[in-house]
Amino acid sequence: MPTWNSRGLRGSVLEEMINRTNEKYREGKLALIQKVPTPITPVQIDNATRHITLAYFDQKSTVDYIGAVQGIPVCFDAKESAEKTFALQNIHPHQVEFMKEFEAQDGIAFFLIYYSGEDLYYYLPLRHFLPFWERAEKGGRKSFRFDELDQTYILPKKQGVLVPYLEMINKDISER
Repeated sequence: MPTWNSRGLRGSVLEEMINRTNEKYREGKLALIQKVPTPITPVQIDNATRHITLAYFDQKSTVDYIGAVQGIPVCFDAKESAEKTFALQNIHPHQVEFMKEFEAQDGIAFFLIYYSGEDLYYYLPLRHFLPFWERAEKGGRKSFRFDELDQTYILPKKQGVLVPYLEMINKDISER
């Protein structure tokens, strides 16, 4: 089974930014999006701090967030990259399969990627992601470059919203 340790906290700042954005959207009655908890079984606990220091995942996770935006079901996974190249090994086949099934039920599935070196957020619709995934499955490059992405899906800076992804959901819907 996969194990968990402190390396799993790498995306915690991104996660906190998204959580705060989701609270703001909820307060404004714009969306109801929740973090999907990943069930773990503790293996080792630091008795002094009562913190879990080693654990294993009980099951494969699907996506990081799920909910509804104005009655439209949405799910997404949040990823971070310090480079302008994103390694597909950061995404698992069961996640892609879940997202495909979610969209088959008329939901919207996407990835929110924070490019920390560029300090920008990118909304990657599942339909734009799949060609990269399929290219890798056919033996091609196991990553995609930032310059391969549709630049119109870069999240705009918006006063009072940390990760303003709602506008990109509208764009995604209008382009289907």
